[in-house]
Amino acid sequence: MDRIVSLGARSYPLYIERGSLGALSPRVDLHRKVLLVTDDGVPEALVRTVLAQCPQGVLEVLPQGEGSKSFDAAQALCARMLRENFTRGDLALALGGGVIGDLTGFAASIYMRGIDYVGLPTTTLSQIDSSVGGKTAINFQGVKNIVGAFHQPRAVFLDADAFSTLPRRHFVNGLAEALKMGLILDPVILSLFEREDWESHVEEIVRRAVLAKADVVERDETEQGERRSLNFGHTIGHGIEAAAEMHGLLHGECVGLGMLYFIENEALRQRTLRILTRLGLPTRADVDPEKVYAALVHDKKGDGSGVRVVVVDAPGHYILRKMDYAALRARVFSGV
Repeated sequence: MDRIVSLGARSYPLYIERGSLGALSPRVDLHRKVLLVTDDGVPEALVRTVLAQCPQGVLEVLPQGEGSKSFDAAQALCARMLRENFTRGDLALALGGGVIGDLTGFAASIYMRGIDYVGLPTTTLSQIDSSVGGKTAINFQGVKNIVGAFHQPRAVFLDADAFSTLPRRHFVNGLAEALKMGLILDPVILSLFEREDWESHVEEIVRRAVLAKADVVERDETEQGERRSLNFGHTIGHGIEAAAEMHGLLHGECVGLGMLYFIENEALRQRTLRILTRLGLPTRADVDPEKVYAALVHDKKGDGSGVRVVVVDAPGHYILRKMDYAALRARVFSGV
């Protein structure tokens, strides 16, 4: 175990180690009814590895992609637990990427007013971005993560062996979130990305990013202050993501683009562009700024008069700033 995320009665352990998906017990009580939720993009071998450890396990396989992060999918999970007579003492396991983690956590938060769930993230994006912190959510009427709840997992297992199953694009997509953590909190991550052999340091990059996020979550569990820094790159990034669906941009790719709008240090901005290029992440997006702006107006960080944004002015240093919609619109139209 690498550390405990200390949140009082809601504390939970993080296991950051290779092979941990095959060693869930006795770290987690699997001798109860277990709903294993995954999607059809997760390799069957990983599913079998986890399900074999659950004597009373039942499997729910959803279609891969953002379309599964919906009320219909959450209802399907709750219906399955009801059919299987799950009680408050039973467990849900989320095996897959961020969609599966967010959806499973949300269903666990509402079934019988809350049951246990455990995160088993299999992608770089889900391990770095969403595995820690207890944010669960679904999309609704085209707005990303607009319906959700804070519901902390009982444990999280981060197994780097799962990365070998990822297509190259999905592997580097998640690393944009680690770059974000380097820009706002841990400049060592930037230096690791700049090394010629950066790929041999991916486990260290992921570990540093996850532990930095855990520190923030401990200090601000429900995003009243400091945790807002983790939204760096997401304000315009979510707008790009909504506007760019036809272009097929991935979440991390959009966050990487979104960060460029809010780096107010030209030398650091150029450094970030070089890292994005090195990773093979996009540095420009051919999207309609009107559509980007229309999407971000619905951002849940807004309050009617403007949006809280995160600005970076030096490596590892950020500023939280309220920006009115006129200024935000101007920034969107300034491009990257």
